[in-house]
Amino acid sequence: MAIEGSATQPHERRIRLGMVGGGSGAFIGAVHRYAARLDDHYELVAGALSSSPEKALESARQLGLDPTRSYRNFKEMAIREARLKNGIEAVAIVTPNHLHYEAAREFLKRGIHVICDKPLTSTLADARKLKKAADESEALFVLTHNYTGYPMVRQARDMVLKGELGPIRMVQVEYPQDWLTEDIEASGNKQAAWRTDPAKSGAGGSTGDIGTHAYNLACFVSGLELVELAADLDSFVAGRRLDDNAHVMLRFKEKDGVRAKGMLWCSQIAPGHENGLRVRVYGAKGSLDWVQADPNYLWYTPFGEPKRLLTRNGVGTGAAAMRMSRIPAGHPEGYLEGFANIYAEAARAIFARRAGVPADPAVVYPTLDDGLKGMVFVEACVQSSKRNGAWVKV
Repeated sequence: MAIEGSATQPHERRIRLGMVGGGSGAFIGAVHRYAARLDDHYELVAGALSSSPEKALESARQLGLDPTRSYRNFKEMAIREARLKNGIEAVAIVTPNHLHYEAAREFLKRGIHVICDKPLTSTLADARKLKKAADESEALFVLTHNYTGYPMVRQARDMVLKGELGPIRMVQVEYPQDWLTEDIEASGNKQAAWRTDPAKSGAGGSTGDIGTHAYNLACFVSGLELVELAADLDSFVAGRRLDDNAHVMLRFKEKDGVRAKGMLWCSQIAPGHENGLRVRVYGAKGSLDWVQADPNYLWYTPFGEPKRLLTRNGVGTGAAAMRMSRIPAGHPEGYLEGFANIYAEAARAIFARRAGVPADPAVVYPTLDDGLKGMVFVEACVQSSKRNGAWVKV
C-alpha cells in the first residue's frame, strides 16, 4: 500500500543508470543500488565497478549487466556511453573520495547526470574544480547526504522554515560510532584502510566521513549558514594518520536578528555507539530533537508546554514528511528508504529536465554546493585544530 503523494509514484521510462565503483563486497555500492531500485525509477545498465578489470567483469556478471557494458575504467565508460543511442543518462559514483572529482568531471562534460557519494572530493581544490565543471555542464549533480531524505528530517526542516521554533539560537549535532575503536585498518579491513588513508580519504578522517553528514544535517534542518568554527581534532588510535574524534564549535550567520551558535561532535572511537546521529535545534519559541536510530519520531517542545511526539504520517505531521513516506503509519522506515528518497528526488529532477520544464519546487536534494560547503568545513576543522582550536572563518 503506497501513500498518496508519497515517494512511490507512477513514473516515466526508467532512467538508464551507470555506476563507477561499488563492485563485489562494496557496502556503499550495494546501498546505492538498493536505493535506486526501490521506487523503480532507474535501471542499472553499465558500470566500471572496480579498478581491477577482472573483478569489474565478475561484478557485472553477478549484477546481470551486459558484459560489453562492463568497463575497465570510468573514462572509457563515459566516452562510450555518451556515444551510445541507449547510453546511460545518469551515473552513480561510489568510489573512495580521491576519485570523485576525476570520475564526475568525465561524465559532467558529456552531459550525463551525476549522483555522487559524499564527501564531495578528497581536497578542497578538487571540490572547487568540480564546481566549475558542474557549472559548465547542463547535467544535474546530486550528492547523497542521505539523512536529509528521512521524512521526519523533512518535517523538522519545514517547521523551522515556517517559523514554528522562532529565531534559531542553538544547534547541537552529534555523530558517534565505535567501529574504528581499534586499529582494524592494520588487519586488512578494506573499508577502514581507505578511510584512514589521507591519499584516498583526504585531510579529514571522522570529520570527512561522518562529520560532513552531521554538518550538512545541522544546516539542512536549521537553515543556518556557517561563518566560523573552532575545532579540536584527535587521532586517539596509535599510528592513525587521520582524526578519529572531533569536537567543533560553530558560529552561524545572523538570521532573524540572532547569531546562532552550535556544537558538533563526531567520533568513530566511541564504544557503545553504532551509528548515533542526532540533531537538536533550539529556537526562541521551542525545540526539535531527532535521532537517526529511531527515525520515525520527532520530539517537538513548544516553550512552556509539554513535550510532543510527532510521528511519521501521524497527527501534526505535514506534507513535507508525507512526500518522503512509502508505507502506512506504524510501519518502520529507515536508512535505505531515506537513501532512496535522494534517488527519487534526483529522478524527479531528471524527468523534469527530460521534459524541458522546471522541477517541482518541492523537490529537494543535496547539491554540489552542499558538498563544497562540506569540504570547506573539513579544511577549516583541520586548520583550526592545527592552531590549537583557534577560530577559523569559512
